[in-house]
Order: sequence, then structure tokens, then C-alpha cells
Amino acid sequence: MITRLSADEQVALRASGAILGRVMNELVALVRPGIRLLDLEIAADRLITEAGAVSAFKGYKGYVNVLCTSVNEEVVHCPPSARLLQDGDIISIDNGVVYQGMYSDCAVTVPVGTISTAAQRLLQVTRDALYVEAIKMLKPGNTIGDIGQAVQRFVERAGLSVVRSLVGHGIGHHLHEEPSIPNYGTAGRGAKLVPGMAIAIEPMVNIGGAEVEFMDDGWRVVTADGSLSAHFEHTFLITNDGYELITKL
Repeated sequence: MITRLSADEQVALRASGAILGRVMNELVALVRPGIRLLDLEIAADRLITEAGAVSAFKGYKGYVNVLCTSVNEEVVHCPPSARLLQDGDIISIDNGVVYQGMYSDCAVTVPVGTISTAAQRLLQVTRDALYVEAIKMLKPGNTIGDIGQAVQRFVERAGLSVVRSLVGHGIGHHLHEEPSIPNYGTAGRGAKLVPGMAIAIEPMVNIGGAEVEFMDDGWRVVTADGSLSAHFEHTFLITNDGYELITKL
């Protein structure tokens, strides 16, 4: 069932997203060659606690960390480790918080030091798939298929691949709610967007093929061909005349 948030719930959602945006800004500023992934985890835990919020990820289906930190060919859901970031890496930082009962979810992929031209292009295409193409579709009466087609068409025209095994989602009272929001699809298909609906859109894009592998630890997802992958995600609220970006960075 698709949830439409009340006015009070929308206020709480905005507060949750504002906290998450501030935390993500501070985490991105920490990224540099030589930093441990666990250093980002420790910082995130502290910042979320100081803001009076709770991690949306820690404890979710047995996940023990606050962040997902996915590097290079890692697509999503990678627990932080003692790994040191190297010059030329790219890292996806995925984070979520709960505040006043409302969930928000956000991910960004950022360069570590100086990255290759191909990696720069991957980040730009993935970012634009969300910030430029997907948001054009965010207005009442449009459908989930409109979002998916916009992302897929843009990415594939750039010669890159959209991950199909993982999708975006509704959000609000829970981290993952209906509807599922694929980054591919057919315009006019799927659930219609309505005011009060909160959704997390998250293009996951590979330089190589679209296929991914799910690792034996039950969490890590990597590209099947070892190619680089990027991931951007934001929480949005559908309004009467369009959308509101909830997780502002």
C-alpha cells in the first residue's frame, strides 16, 4: 500500500532529511586518500547521535553498521572496514536516519583524490540521471515507469548500464515501502505519483555490463565484470505542483 503523509508527518520528514543532509555533507568532506572506511562509520555514528536522530541502517535485517561504503566495483550495501581509500578510488556513501518517526535515505558517490576521466564521466552521468532526468518526472499524475524510462534512456544513451537487480523505493514510516522504483521501465506504467507520497530514487550505474553479483556475506553487491559503479540517491516528497527535495546537500 502506498502511504500519503499527513502535514505533520511531512514536517517530520523534512526534519529527518535536513539532519541527513548535514551529516552527509560532513562525511563527504572527510573523504581523502588514506582515510579508513571505519573512520567514516565512526563519524557518521557520532553525527547522527549528536543530532538526536537514529541510524536507519543499523539493525536493519541484521545489518550492524551505520553506513554502507561501496568502493570502485562495489555497487551497494558494503559494510565499512579497515580498508584505506586510495587516490583514484570512487566511493559511494549510503546513509539513512530516523527522526520523529520518519525515515530519510541518501547516497552520493564521490572521488578520492584524482580520478580517471572515465570515472569522472560515470559520476556525472549517474548524478545527472537523478538530478536532471528523474526529477523532471516528479509531479502528480506521472508514473513510476516515467521515472524509470527517463533514467534508463539517459544512461544507456551515454553508453553506460543501469543496474536492474536493485531499485529505489517508497519511504516514510519505514526505510523501504511501496512502491518499488526501478531505474528502467516504460512510460505510463506503474503506480501514479500523488501529493504526500515520499520516495527514494537511486540510480545505480555501471561503466560495464548491468549484471551484478551478490556476495556470500549477504550484503556486498559488486559488478559482475569488475567495472566501476556509481550510486546517487535522494528522498523526495511529491507535492501538489511537483516535488520537494528532502535530503538536501
